[in-house]
Amino acid sequence: MDVTDHFGGRMKKGARMTRIFFPQFKKGKQGIETEKGSILDSARTLGIEIPSECGGRGFCGKCRVRVEGEGILGPRTEAEKSFKLGRNERLACQAKVLRGGSIRVFIKSTGRYAILSDTIEDKVKLDPFVYRKNDKVFWQDRELDKSRDGIYGLAIDVGTTTLVSQIIDLESGKRIAAFVDNNPQTSFGDDVISRIDYTMRKKNGLRELQNIVIEGINGGLGRTAEEKGKILNHIYEAVVVGNSTMRSIFFGVKVSSLGIIPFEPLTCEPINRKAEELGLKINPRANVYGVPLIGGHAGADALADIISTGIYLDRRPSMVIDIGTNGEVIIGNKNRILTASCAAGGAYEGATINSGVGAVEGAIKNVGIVNGRVRYETIGDKPPLGICGSGLIDLLGELLKSGIMSRKAKLKESFFITPDISISQQDVYQLITAKAGLRLDQDLLIEYYSITLREIDRIYLSGAFGNFINPDNAILIGLLPRARDKVVGIGNGALAGARQMLLSREKRRDAERIARKIEHIKPNEREENFPYMVAEKMYFEEDDNQ
Repeated sequence: MDVTDHFGGRMKKGARMTRIFFPQFKKGKQGIETEKGSILDSARTLGIEIPSECGGRGFCGKCRVRVEGEGILGPRTEAEKSFKLGRNERLACQAKVLRGGSIRVFIKSTGRYAILSDTIEDKVKLDPFVYRKNDKVFWQDRELDKSRDGIYGLAIDVGTTTLVSQIIDLESGKRIAAFVDNNPQTSFGDDVISRIDYTMRKKNGLRELQNIVIEGINGGLGRTAEEKGKILNHIYEAVVVGNSTMRSIFFGVKVSSLGIIPFEPLTCEPINRKAEELGLKINPRANVYGVPLIGGHAGADALADIISTGIYLDRRPSMVIDIGTNGEVIIGNKNRILTASCAAGGAYEGATINSGVGAVEGAIKNVGIVNGRVRYETIGDKPPLGICGSGLIDLLGELLKSGIMSRKAKLKESFFITPDISISQQDVYQLITAKAGLRLDQDLLIEYYSITLREIDRIYLSGAFGNFINPDNAILIGLLPRARDKVVGIGNGALAGARQMLLSREKRRDAERIARKIEHIKPNEREENFPYMVAEKMYFEEDDNQ
């Protein structure tokens, strides 16, 4: 006999089955049946993202949810008791099903990600691999389809934190649409090591992470189709970039070798797959191209930065800095290119910071302190809901200039931007630790290249920082070298590189050619005193590197 629970779900009489509803999401409105496990487990099964920087171990407290329905879940754990939770709040990773019934779970909204522009002009000859001939569409010499109204391509940047995509008209080079979402893999941990570990511990972990990231991109494609009509079946090629872990997971390539010494990918070679094999909801016969990796954790995104900036064509050496969960530093010219990568952590993408958020609408992007009063701007001019990376850099600089924070990075007490948004001493420690490794890589690559800072032509900033960063404050806190006149923000350089490789066979050949020649340096292995060198870069002393 069936009985109806108090939320309208159907259950078998006497069964211990629980139905968990996620009313904020279309795929969660019907709920999911479970008889064990946590709220986080159920959300993952449905493909619903709940932030979990620690990968569900109860350390970070970011998977806080509001629960309606009593007596279904077990009591609060010791981990939950260590956080100031409201009466109806639980940590999704700790709240486990105890008995049958129904509950509703509400996830705190983190805002809608801003679509980052890039300032790079695509100076490429339009020569894509997809073309139209005799009323048919071809990829190289392979016939894909009958001729249709348009021929489109898809550029995808699979970031550790965000998924960013553009749809491009392959016959005109025009950008048709763009969309960005949080990478739903963040519910498995905010860094690549957590996700590598998950694939090694869970039998089908790799497949699970692959499916969830492709579903994330398909979600953006679906929203675009609603606005642009029947465009998805006209997308005949996709170009995918990302760090070594993200690009490999996207294509279902094992990443365990990236988690153990010597931390190298299984393969650095380019990848070609059909869209239907991956489950990507574009034309089923479309080619999906994975840009080559450089080596170690220097991936296809770093290579795409090199392509989009064109430093590999220049006589004078330039530097590229891509600040994300994984920090990338590149220096080079047409004769030689060096790269280094460091695990910057999620600090400058809003993770590991109490009031931190990504580059979402409502994120505080710029901060000023004048006569003790705080002024700020938010992305999209929305009400403030947290502070993103560029705002954190500004805040550190302003605290330093105003004397509220010492040159040893000490705060007397937490500093509040709004009554609900603040920075603590622990937050400052996270930020200076992240910036120290990135800055050390910059200085060491200059040294390894046997040049001085004065000989560098340009310093390109890629990523959200390229859109919002205040270079003066970044230099003041030591995140960037003292060369203000050389700094150029380019926005999402990795996505721009993917777009160029979508539009130009020459750019794709260039990428495959130079990927084999780039020298990937691992300063932490090369420098005997590396930990001490990082420590020296943590605080805000005068910079002699001029």
